[in-house]
Amino acid sequence: MSSDLSSHGEVAIPDASGAGDPIPDPGLPPHEPRLTDVDEQAAKRAERQVATLFGLAALLIIAFVVAYLVVPRHAAFLGFGASNLALGSTLGLALLFIGVGAVQWARRLMDDHEIVEERHSSSSSEQDRAEAIAVVRQGADESGIGRRTLIRRTLIGAVATLGIAPIILLADLGPLPGNKSAHTIWRRGTRIANDVTFKLLRPEDLELGQLVNAVPLTLEDLPEGKERNNARAKASVILVRMEENQIRALPNRKNWGVGGILCYSKVCTHVGCPVNLYERVTRHVLCPCHQSTFDLADNGRVVFGPAARSLPQLPIMVDADGYLVAQSDFTEPVGPSYWERG
Repeated sequence: MSSDLSSHGEVAIPDASGAGDPIPDPGLPPHEPRLTDVDEQAAKRAERQVATLFGLAALLIIAFVVAYLVVPRHAAFLGFGASNLALGSTLGLALLFIGVGAVQWARRLMDDHEIVEERHSSSSSEQDRAEAIAVVRQGADESGIGRRTLIRRTLIGAVATLGIAPIILLADLGPLPGNKSAHTIWRRGTRIANDVTFKLLRPEDLELGQLVNAVPLTLEDLPEGKERNNARAKASVILVRMEENQIRALPNRKNWGVGGILCYSKVCTHVGCPVNLYERVTRHVLCPCHQSTFDLADNGRVVFGPAARSLPQLPIMVDADGYLVAQSDFTEPVGPSYWERG
C-alpha cells in the first residue's frame, strides 16, 4: 500500500514534473513610511531632538574640562572620589548622548528603504571602486547630512569637542623630565659605599675577581621615600677588580679605574633591570631579565643580547683618606635608551 508523504505535511520528493520545487522568493514587503517621512513637522522635531543631544554632548565635554581643572584630586563626594566621579559622569554622558543622537538620526531621519545586495567578486576593479564611491554618495544623500545643516553642525561640534578630553588628560602623565634622566647624584669626590651596610670602600677591600654592589654615600642624606628611591635606582653601581693588563680601556678612560678596579652603572641599557651576575673568568656581567651581556674589561661593551648600548662607566679615584670616590657624574645617561639620549 502506497501513501503520499506530502499529504501528511512532510517534504515532497521532486519528480520529473517539477513538483516539490523550492518556495519562490517572496521578495521584500511593501515599504511603510514613517511619520517623519510624511510629516515635515515631525521630521523637524526629530532633527531638533538629535541636535539637542549632540549639543548636550559638547557641553558635557566642556564640563569635563572644567571638572578636571577645578575639582580637587583628593576631594570626596558621597564616599567616592569627587574628581573621578565628575570626570567619569561628564565624559560617559557625552559619549552616551552622541550615541543616542546617532541612533535617533538613523532611525527617524535617514532613508530606511530595504535593499538587496547581491554577492560580488572581491576584486577591486575600476567599476567596483566607482560603485563604492556611488554608494557613499548615496548614503550621504539619504542621510540628509548635506541639507540638514543643524544636525551636521552640532555633530561636528560634539565630535570636535570630544577630542579635547584625551588632550587634557595628557597632563596626568606628569611634568616633562627635562634633563633629569641624564644625571645622577654622583659628583666629584662622592664616596662609594656598600649598598647594604653603607660601609665606605677602599681599594684593598676588593679582592681580585670580586664584584661589589655599591651606591653613593650621599644617598644617606636623602629622606626615605620617592626621591631617595629614584636617586638610588639611577645611581646604583657595581665595582669589579681584575688584572690591570686585562683592561682594554678607551684612550679617554685610561685613568677611570684604580688598581684594576672599575665602576659601572648597575642599570641595564636594555629595559633597566639590575645587572650583577658576574662571570669572573670572562669578566662578563649578565642581565637576568633578557640575558644582555657586557664585557667589563672592554668598556662595558655589549657582547650578547638585546641591549644596544654599552654599560655606562663611572670614573673613580682615591681621595686623601684612601676611600674610593667618583671623579664626576656619569658622562652619559644611565639606563635604557630614549629619544633624547645621544
